[in-house]
Amino acid sequence: MGNKNNYKAHEEIRDAMWKNAESGNDIFGEIIFRKNNKKNYFKSFLKVVSFILIASISGGVTAQYAINKEKSTKDISGGLSPSALVKNRGIADNPILAVSQKVSPTIVGISNKEKGIWDTPEESGSGIIYKSDGFIITNYHVVEGATEIKVKLSNDYVLKAKVVGSDAISDLAVIKVEASNLPVAKFGDSSKLKVGDLAIAIGNPLGDQFSGSTTAGIISALDRKINILNEKTGEQTIYKVIQTDAAINPGNSGGALCNSYGEVIGINSFKINSVIGSEGTGFAIGTNEAKEIINDLITYGKVIRTAIGIYGGTAISVGADGVEGVYVQDVARGSGAAVAGIMPTDIIIEIGGKNVKNMEQLSNVLGKYKVGAKLSCKIWRGGKVKEISIILSELKAQ
Repeated sequence: MGNKNNYKAHEEIRDAMWKNAESGNDIFGEIIFRKNNKKNYFKSFLKVVSFILIASISGGVTAQYAINKEKSTKDISGGLSPSALVKNRGIADNPILAVSQKVSPTIVGISNKEKGIWDTPEESGSGIIYKSDGFIITNYHVVEGATEIKVKLSNDYVLKAKVVGSDAISDLAVIKVEASNLPVAKFGDSSKLKVGDLAIAIGNPLGDQFSGSTTAGIISALDRKINILNEKTGEQTIYKVIQTDAAINPGNSGGALCNSYGEVIGINSFKINSVIGSEGTGFAIGTNEAKEIINDLITYGKVIRTAIGIYGGTAISVGADGVEGVYVQDVARGSGAAVAGIMPTDIIIEIGGKNVKNMEQLSNVLGKYKVGAKLSCKIWRGGKVKEISIILSELKAQ
């Protein structure tokens, strides 16, 4: 009975407390209801994910901007960023060193004597490794009349060589050693040269004791034409060469003239230089002039040139109208000119549709055709112009 009364009293107190709370009486103070924990965690999670997404997008935009800026820098500086430019400043400041290190392994010494090899410039020359299996380019006069040819590589290893082909007109020759995996020189485009460009000559200027020497200067002139007389035949050869003030001495013949990129743009020739005989003036046969000749020497052992079969070829101007052309002194038997009826004292004024005023222009026209080609020709004879046809023949070595 007592327990029931106590329980009833307890219930009445609880009801009174809730009623007072509902009626606004502040018995326990303000009642505060906590938010649902799951809902709170979900909102926090959304905030974190949103922050990560915003950070990722912002980072991507920043990275793309940096890449575009770096690319722009590369375009302006020729493919090198500012950091790379600083890193490579040593090479840029001394391109001669870089070129020498790159090209020197491809330069060889050449001896044309069995005894006393490389001791003097007269018994030595230089060469450029053209193919890794042993083809080497040099000057014709370096191997002319040689009974035995020896080649010394940059590592001082000596090999016997044989002549593959030679051409006295261009003063070029190709020799070969039995070897493989040799370092090869890279040939550049000599038509892109400009006066004032850096020129670096590498070779053996004064015999074996000065092998691998490097001299430097600039390109002094382009397309120089040098006439050299063959004392044996009386023939004149016109060399189209590069002029440089880089020192080219006797043993340099057949060596490389390089640009600042380490590309061979000329084959040095002291023979041409000796004709001029001037200090600070060196000459090299441009690679664009030499490539076709070199390939002919490797393929055929000789250079196949077209000819019409005349001698002399002196430029002349005659007549009241000032007719200009190539004066014919003599005609080779059985040649295209002889078959066509050309005679001594004729003047060739046009061939292949091109006016010609001298032998150089005539040779340039013939060089565009192959042996066997038939060309129209105009000659001046006895005050009149006569038209004939000539079949081109092969120019025979003198």
